[in-house]
Amino acid sequence: MLITFNFEVHQPHRLNKEINKKGTTLWDRYVDTKLNKEVFNKVANNCYIPANELMLELIDEHDFKVNYSITGVFIEQALEFNDYVLDLFKDLVKTGNVELIAETYHHSLSSLFEDDEEFIEDIERHRELYKDVFNFKANIFRNTELIYNNRIAKVVKDLGFEAIFTEGTEKILDWRSPNYLYQSPDGMKVLLRNYRLSDDIGFRFSARDWDQYPLTADKYAIWLASTPGEVINIYMDYETFGEHHWKETGIFEFLRHLPIEIAKHEHLEVVNVSEVVDRLEPRGEIYVHEFATISWADTERDVSAWLGNKMQRISFEKLKDIGRFIKENEEVKKLNNFDEIYKIYKVLQTSDNLYYQSTKGLSDMSVHNYFSHFDTPFDAYASYLNILYDFEYYIKLQLHKLKNENKNKSVKTKKMGKCRIKKPCKIKHQNSEDIIIYVGDEDIESMQLDIKNNKNKNNDKEDKKDNESKKFIVA
Repeated sequence: MLITFNFEVHQPHRLNKEINKKGTTLWDRYVDTKLNKEVFNKVANNCYIPANELMLELIDEHDFKVNYSITGVFIEQALEFNDYVLDLFKDLVKTGNVELIAETYHHSLSSLFEDDEEFIEDIERHRELYKDVFNFKANIFRNTELIYNNRIAKVVKDLGFEAIFTEGTEKILDWRSPNYLYQSPDGMKVLLRNYRLSDDIGFRFSARDWDQYPLTADKYAIWLASTPGEVINIYMDYETFGEHHWKETGIFEFLRHLPIEIAKHEHLEVVNVSEVVDRLEPRGEIYVHEFATISWADTERDVSAWLGNKMQRISFEKLKDIGRFIKENEEVKKLNNFDEIYKIYKVLQTSDNLYYQSTKGLSDMSVHNYFSHFDTPFDAYASYLNILYDFEYYIKLQLHKLKNENKNKSVKTKKMGKCRIKKPCKIKHQNSEDIIIYVGDEDIESMQLDIKNNKNKNNDKEDKKDNESKKFIVA
């Protein structure tokens, strides 16, 4: 039995609760950098640093293997707030026992857009980031929140990936087991998360009302050993270690002893995900229509965590409207700060922004509230929509200013006559300040000559007028 341990590493760029009107940049206006820094360093101290240091020990002592999917927005914050965290991930990759799993750069919902352009763009940018930061080429892909359907699988396959991860839910399996390799209708290999064994650690580890509490490493290894199939894919948030379950719960000691307990069962082998794809053959087809898209979120295992209520759907449609406006309007690309505008647009796509707006009940709601920095889903909705409309107004205002600037340049150029626009030329006019216009080299001399001739004509007129005045006085 092959076993893979996979961890999602992500921190969103949390938005301001209220627009910062004193901000000198769009980033300051919309993004709460102070809060993001506080959260990142808190989780770094609780989870990323101790967990990474422990993983390095396990690799060194037990040849342990592990897989990470790390979002682009996480890496951005690590570079800005705590580069030691990133250095530890680099050290892990260099061991050769760590495989990186590709995903969307901005942890976005772009795979749910009507066309695939932005989804592909986000994937390719993430690929480049892995290469630049870790010198690593990922062959396995996981979409944001394991969102999956046939179309998504085909897009990812066409980009050259060997396999894609998604949730091993009964919705797509019926009577079948998640503990095998499958394939999509287009032949894309599909790895399925065993959500029960994953959530035993991710959600239930410190739950004192759980009938299996406390969960120990030897008990968990026995569960793995007694599970039928060919592969068990364990997938959870990396923040499980030290953040979701604090150090005092014993989560790090559980992880420390897990490789030892697994090694006691000879038929268990911990591997990287690419080894699963190379060594196993698909045992059947997974068919998921777009209207039945699945994910690993909430009890429904669908996309209702982000699009389940009217607030979320209004926000999503408005976000797409702004995207279409940016994409279809060529003038936007001519704005001096287009890169900043486009970056903000991408940050607004991060799935967390809509996740905070969920109004689900019971245990699902408690999870949503745990991750949100807003008091209520309604506050999250009001804040997000306010930013969307303010952002849209800003873009249109900048376009209006650009149009006026171009209009003024055109008026000045026409006053000086026809010319080919090539470079700036300063002309000293008799009755005004210097005029800067854009003209060709061959036009400059003739324009200066015209001004000189006009000046001479004016001088002749003044002399004639003075002579006439003298004659009148003499008479």
